[in-house]
Amino acid sequence: MSLAVPALGALAVEPLYVLVDTAIVGRIGTAQLAGLALAATVLSFVVVGSNFLAYGTTERVARRVGAGDQPGAADVGVQALWLSVLVGTPAAILLAVAARPICRLLGGSGDVLRHAGDYLQISAVGIPFVLVTLAAVGVLRGVSAYYLPLIILFLSNLVNTVLEIVFVFGLDLGIPGSAWSTVIAQAMAAVAFGVVIRSHLLPAATRRPTRAGMSPLANAGRHLMLRVGAMLAVFGGSTAIAARIDEPTLAAHQIVLSLFTFLALSLDALAVPAQTLVAEDLGRGSIATARYLASRAIRLSLAAATVLALFVAVSAPWLPHAFTGDAAVVSRATTALWFLAVMMFPAAIAFTHDGVLIGAGDYRFLGRAALGYLIAVAPLGVLVLVFRDLGIAGIWAAFTVWMILRAAANHHRTNRVLSGV
Repeated sequence: MSLAVPALGALAVEPLYVLVDTAIVGRIGTAQLAGLALAATVLSFVVVGSNFLAYGTTERVARRVGAGDQPGAADVGVQALWLSVLVGTPAAILLAVAARPICRLLGGSGDVLRHAGDYLQISAVGIPFVLVTLAAVGVLRGVSAYYLPLIILFLSNLVNTVLEIVFVFGLDLGIPGSAWSTVIAQAMAAVAFGVVIRSHLLPAATRRPTRAGMSPLANAGRHLMLRVGAMLAVFGGSTAIAARIDEPTLAAHQIVLSLFTFLALSLDALAVPAQTLVAEDLGRGSIATARYLASRAIRLSLAAATVLALFVAVSAPWLPHAFTGDAAVVSRATTALWFLAVMMFPAAIAFTHDGVLIGAGDYRFLGRAALGYLIAVAPLGVLVLVFRDLGIAGIWAAFTVWMILRAAANHHRTNRVLSGV
């Protein structure tokens, strides 16, 4: 719990970049909000796809800390930072060049495509900074320093909010102003993280990138990329489906998806410490302690899910008004929020077991299972496309099924991995 409290703050703060953008851009117009929905989906592909930098680094650093190998833990951190730069720089260039074609593939057209392309091209500048932040967060989580990410991410989001209000409403820069404010905040956060983790990297044997040092993290990243790619196909597919229904549905989907990200990552508050603690316990050879930790984390996550579900269910009729004044968007968002409330329970189970399995280094299962979930729910997406009257209810019903599958499979796998074998 001492790790979960700051983790809750840090994880809840992370998606505030998009949540603040959604609230402010939604006040500019529905076309701008729909454009943000497309751009945010593409950015999530890159950022969430690079989460292996945080997850893999956390597990590898924590295992070495548990084994008493401080120089080894520092080596992992140095190589993770180099890998973040080597991945982030070409990704940013590619994203800036291909912004509009990518958004067009997701169903963007007309003004929506123009706004999405503008936002995405500018946001590409921040990608290397975001990846450096992910690697640094992994180092700090690995050494159980959870309060520092919370403080830095909170301050960077505060900067983002102030700059966004000034750029969008004060200087009338529109959606480009929203994107630039976020890039500036991301750059400041990366610099702050670099300063903070320096002391943890001092024992490293080398400061240069090495193939041997980056390969284990890249190998873990390969399986986690499959996992994330399959997950993002679900998110991206849902956005593409919403875009092909109508503009209010796409705008409403962006609102609820932003809230889902905010609430779901809040549930990860118990999953992320599980990564650190399970890895440390396994590094010490204590499987029984890791098994007990997993069972406690599940019970605590379900308690948190109950609170979040009640909040979403009670606030569903009025919460969308905080993001838009369009009655059609509000109506559709309210419907989706009912499904979101139900999803909190399987999400609590799925996310906590994700943390346990990442701490155990079970990356291959996570990748293959995610692909299986995608294959299982793909027919539901096709069904919504064929019968478009199902609308946003059909999209979020499919999301709920997807989350239940994740919860059931992860629960079974955790019991097997921590059985002592």
